[in-house]
Formats: sequence, C-alpha cells, structure tokens
Amino acid sequence: MEDCEPDDREVVLLAVTGRSPAVLTETIWALSHPADGSPPVVPHRVVVVTTVEGRRELERVFQPSQVLGGISPWEALRQSLEREGLPVTGRLRFGRTGDDIRVITRVNPAKQESEELSDIRSGEDNDAAADFLLDQVRGVVENPDTGLIASIAGGRKTMSALLYACMTLVARETDAVAHVLVSEPYEGLAEFWFPGQPGGFPADAAGRRHDPAAARVELAWVPFVALRELFARELGRKPGTFTRLVEMCRGQIRRRAAEGLRIALDTQRAELEVNGVRLGLAPTEMLVFLFLAQRAKQREPAFGSYKDAVGELNAFRNEGRMQAGGRTGSWWQAASLAAEWDEHDLARAVGFLRQKLRGAGGEAAILAQCLPVKGRCSLDVEGALIHIK
Repeated sequence: MEDCEPDDREVVLLAVTGRSPAVLTETIWALSHPADGSPPVVPHRVVVVTTVEGRRELERVFQPSQVLGGISPWEALRQSLEREGLPVTGRLRFGRTGDDIRVITRVNPAKQESEELSDIRSGEDNDAAADFLLDQVRGVVENPDTGLIASIAGGRKTMSALLYACMTLVARETDAVAHVLVSEPYEGLAEFWFPGQPGGFPADAAGRRHDPAAARVELAWVPFVALRELFARELGRKPGTFTRLVEMCRGQIRRRAAEGLRIALDTQRAELEVNGVRLGLAPTEMLVFLFLAQRAKQREPAFGSYKDAVGELNAFRNEGRMQAGGRTGSWWQAASLAAEWDEHDLARAVGFLRQKLRGAGGEAAILAQCLPVKGRCSLDVEGALIHIK
C-alpha cells in the first residue's frame, strides 16, 4: 500500500473476524512490519465486526495465556511493538466494549426487535450483515480526518466479500483493503498470535512445537475501485441499504455504457438495429421492446415488477392490434399476441430478448444489460438514443 498514513489523519483498522481471532494480531503485526520496505503503520484504533460466536472467540485476545508467559495476546503484542520502538502510545485503541467489538444485528420480523446474529445462516442474515458493514465503513470514510484499512482475512467468506464490496462502493482512493498471509504450520496453531511472540513455543495438533520467530506473516494489499470517485453525486445521497446502493451504482454503469448506443426500431419489419447490427424480432419480443422503448422516450417511470407492468402492457397490446386492423402480414396479428398476457409471459419474452441481444455480442450485449431485472421493469436507456419508425 502506498502512503497508508500520508498525513496526520487517524488510521482506523476495520476487521471482520470469526473463529480465528489471531487474524487480528497477525494483521496488526504485519502492518507494523511491512515486507516491501514501506513505512510501518500502527493503527490508532481497531474496530472488529463479528457475530455472537465471533465475539466469544475474540475474548481469547484479552485472556492471559500460559504459552505467552501469563499475559494476554493483546498485551503481548503491544509490549512487543513498544520494545521495537514502534509508536504505541496513543494508538491501538481496542477493548471489550461495543464500540470496539461490533456484533452484526438484524431486526426480528416477528417481534420487530433488534437481535445480535449468532452466525450468518440465511439470505436475511446476509442482507443484515451487508447493511451493517456498510454503516461501519461509512462511519469512518465520511470523516475526512480518518484513514481506513479494511482487513478481509477473518470471518466467514461472505463477510469478507461484503466488506470488500462496501469498500468498493463508498471508500476513498486513499483507503486500503488488506489480507494477511501466514506461513504453514503457523496459520493453524491455536496459540500462535504473531512472529516472535514471548513465552514458549506453540504446539500443533500432533504435539510438535514450533518457533514463532520462524513464522512468515505479511500483508497482501487487495486493489479495489473507489466508485465514490466516479459517482460522487449519487453516492452522496446515502441510500438506506446495501442493496439499494448496489442497484444505484449498477444503474449508473448501465446508463454510462449505453451512452454510445444508437438504437433503431422498425415497427413495420419487426426489426431492431443496435449500432448497425440488425436483429429480427419475434412478435412477442417486438411487443415488449416497443412498449418499453416508448415508455423510455416518454420518460415514464420504471415498474417495480413484471406484475405491475402487465396491465399497461395489455392495454398497449390491444391498442396496437386495433390500429393494425386486418393488415396482411402484420406482426401485430400473430397468434401469440391474441390472448391476455400475465407476468410470466412478459418475463419469458424479456428472457428471449436478452438471449438474442447477448448472442449478437458487441454493443447489442450492452443493451441486454438495460432490459428489465428483478425490482425494475423498464428499458434503462435514455430516450434520445432510441429512434422508432
């Protein structure tokens, strides 16, 4: 990491942990002993996000250890860094309080009460973890006097992935994501906390003892794209949930990708042209694309679901069939358009359209991304890019 501590800002280490609390002391040791020769970093404060089970395991960090000569791993780490002349005074603020160890919470839908998560076992738990982590990251990055290092080495894989996603969404370019790497067999030793730790040698499951001074522990800096730099105005609106923020960014990316599209729809031939690539459409595909394209040109709002859209789609279908009358060869007269549609018919037609556009590749595949998805039934393209004849 370049210039992790470029000025006088407070450096906050935000880590996710689970059943292996040593990942915390290993990460701090690696930060203060960079393998690439860069300046050491000793965080001013440490915040851990975990579950109820993870908090229970994290208690081991503060409990006296016989292997460490009767002191706790946390105190052993602080003393070791101080002996090396590293800045510890006024830094490494961390303890047992809820301000230091933050357990993911969710709302119990039956009782409408907040409850701590013992583990992440369901989609609802996953959503709660995503929202909780987003709040933790926001709480640091919105303060210009702080710098953030996010450690994704601990906890369940989903926690690490969600923390990385949160960093991508709202962190700044000056923040960082890190993963600690520990050599074998030290990664699996229950009493190994950091290289050169005091006291005796920790033992493995077979009873073999290993010298902690021989361990190799270093950080891998994980690159990420700071989307807040790209979508400063949109991300500044602070949507309420992780899911809404993701969809907001996806929408912005879709619209920017679609800015280079030129879309022509020939209503006589039932033909779609995307930047010179022509695609023949089946009557059902033509009906759906024309319906969505006209709404986009008129700047009509998106429907929340296929079910919400079918009423207006059927009215549009009936009006089109009446205007077509008995014209021979008109795609409006196809048997597939004769009966009323439901949301399943609409979803099926959108699926065929998406498959056809993706199959064409190039710019047509970009247009496929703008078709309806769960939670949004619209053609997410600026109306000015669409020509209907």
